[in-house]
Amino acid sequence: MDTKTDTVETVSTVPTAVATVNGPEDEDLDGASINWRRAEEDVRRLRQRIFTASQAGDLKKVRNLQKLMLRSRPNTLLSVRRATDINAGRATAGVDGKVVLLPQPKAALADWVQHRARPWIPKPVKRVFIPKPGTTKKRGLGIPVIVDRCLQAVALGCTGTRVGSAVRAEVVRLPARPRLSRCDRSHLLHAH
Repeated sequence: MDTKTDTVETVSTVPTAVATVNGPEDEDLDGASINWRRAEEDVRRLRQRIFTASQAGDLKKVRNLQKLMLRSRPNTLLSVRRATDINAGRATAGVDGKVVLLPQPKAALADWVQHRARPWIPKPVKRVFIPKPGTTKKRGLGIPVIVDRCLQAVALGCTGTRVGSAVRAEVVRLPARPRLSRCDRSHLLHAH
């Protein structure tokens, strides 16, 4: 009877932070202490490993490396930086009305994205109608909340190389064009 309660107590006292993959647990993040060049190099090196494994046809290694990229701290930091610093719409709030512009909230956002405990359910997008260039018509623009933007950037970091290499290698020989529109891409694919 005592052994059952001991095991239950030990299981329940295990901290939830043990499940994290990389990055120090007790580190306080701030924008000034992050070595951005090293983070970019780490992500670039991991992307290169994913690309090399996909070229070799080792799908198991590709999946494992993508999982590693999904949980990597440098990828998370760069994704939060992309959504909060680099993106032109960084000052535009989503449905929740939140904008992250200061270093401390950015650090808290990166920490939450890295260590979230349960699966995330995306929030609805804010719908704004903007004028089309050259006409008086308007088109709808969906603005996701900042957390969704960060999580999308994390996912893009680990799937971008595989999708790009698969399209170039297997469908037709096209150069990598990440900002090519869907319509233009379909015209290029069907032209060959």
